[in-house]
Amino acid sequence: MIGWNMSSSMSKDVIGTTLERIAADDVKFIRLQFNDVMGQPKNAAIPVAQAEKALTDGTWFDGSSIEGFTRIEESDMLLKADPASYTVLPWRTAEGKVARFICDVYTYGNKPFEGDPRYILKKTMAEAAKMGYVFNTGPELEFFLFKLIDGKPTTQFPDQGGYFDLAPNDSAEDVRREIVLALIEMGFEIEMSHHEVAPSQHEIDFKYGDAVTTADRVMTQKFTTKAIALKHGLHASFMAKPIAGINGSGMHTHGSLARGGKNAFYDPDAPKGLSDVALYYIGGLLKHAKAITRVANPTINSYKRLVPGYEAPCYISWSTTNRSALIRVPAARGNSTRAEFRSPDPMCNPYLTFACMLAAGLDGIKNKIMPPESTDTNIYHLGPRERKKLKIDMLPGSLMESHDYLMKDPVLGSTLGNHIMDTLTRITEQETDAFRLAVHPWELDRYLPNY
Repeated sequence: MIGWNMSSSMSKDVIGTTLERIAADDVKFIRLQFNDVMGQPKNAAIPVAQAEKALTDGTWFDGSSIEGFTRIEESDMLLKADPASYTVLPWRTAEGKVARFICDVYTYGNKPFEGDPRYILKKTMAEAAKMGYVFNTGPELEFFLFKLIDGKPTTQFPDQGGYFDLAPNDSAEDVRREIVLALIEMGFEIEMSHHEVAPSQHEIDFKYGDAVTTADRVMTQKFTTKAIALKHGLHASFMAKPIAGINGSGMHTHGSLARGGKNAFYDPDAPKGLSDVALYYIGGLLKHAKAITRVANPTINSYKRLVPGYEAPCYISWSTTNRSALIRVPAARGNSTRAEFRSPDPMCNPYLTFACMLAAGLDGIKNKIMPPESTDTNIYHLGPRERKKLKIDMLPGSLMESHDYLMKDPVLGSTLGNHIMDTLTRITEQETDAFRLAVHPWELDRYLPNY
């Protein structure tokens, strides 16, 4: 994969090879994909005859209606297809094969668009490269499969399976298997798929890679899952907390830095096998955790998940054994040494989330921010006084609170840039006001009979 390379030049050989693949695959239409600031996938379809133009000059489109892009008076924008992202969509073959490219967004003068989340991550990866590092990530996406009734999503379960269950309890295993087979056909290396803890909740894990490639795959996995679920009369939801009283869905993200092809987090002679680079990275994540939360948990609903008792992290701490901590270092060492950041949920924009994680980790390395002692006890079982004694703080409890922390964080503010920061501010205010003004069914149940 081209990954985080910031060069805009593309050799004729690469273009020629890509066009040959398109012809050999007998593709009729091509989707040019990108995503908005909220992480929603967008696309424009072009006939295959326009493929060469998409790979060279790019394809113009109106960006004024895309969340977080441009105003109407400066709306002309350019999509440039990344040949490394080419794949055929396995479920779209009946009326001519459809392929897709993930695109970078440019403005007039052939300049990368500062509101393009993929550009933000590439730019941050380039900063890491100056220090000699490649940032690798491996996310674990959880999702629910719900019944569709009259074409509308519900929260009705098609199965009552539990963690690692199989048929007949996991009646959706055939759907999950079809999703896995489609992803493999699209170039994924799937490591595991299984039923999750809650009824109708599932997880599919793929092999880690550089953060740009991984973010591309997160977006691909999400729309593939939705497309195949729809074929079976189901709605795939990546909502963080669709149902009260049961576990929500997370996107635990394993992160590591490589230098010279070797894992920079591993030191066989250090305590716990963790190098200073690993500890500084963890220290940086902990320092910026409250600000990262705004990007990693981007909706009002995200904060219904970040509460004690449902396996979601809400305490700012780290551990090598403890799954109640925000950051967990799994037991594997050597090239598999990594730090698992457990707060992100699958509603997040993966490009912005990975960029913020990397920027925080690099800040920790630059300033040698050593984390506190690891917390190896179950934090959920500690009372407020015990947590205070151990100096264990909590993640923000609302979208507005986390946004306030982001606004006060110069490192992440510089990483995201003014355009995206302004967009996130506007979205936060709109979402908070809309929720504040809504009358919730809980209020009617609680107050209407008595007042």
